[in-house]
Amino acid sequence: MKVQDVTMNGTTEQVTLYAVTGGSEENKSFAKYTPCATFQISIDNPAAQGFLVKDKEFYIDITAA
Repeated sequence: MKVQDVTMNGTTEQVTLYAVTGGSEENKSFAKYTPCATFQISIDNPAAQGFLVKDKEFYIDITAA
């Protein structure tokens, strides 16, 4: 996923990511089955803020608890 937007709302960082559909064979393969996705996260911990940078791509791993 690619970071679309990073904003501060008071002391909370708001991050929006979206599915990447091109740029590499891996992205094209992913987009074939998941052509549209959005992920939003609010980060309150100052130590964790700033990691997700606009226009950078990240893997999002969702594992059952």
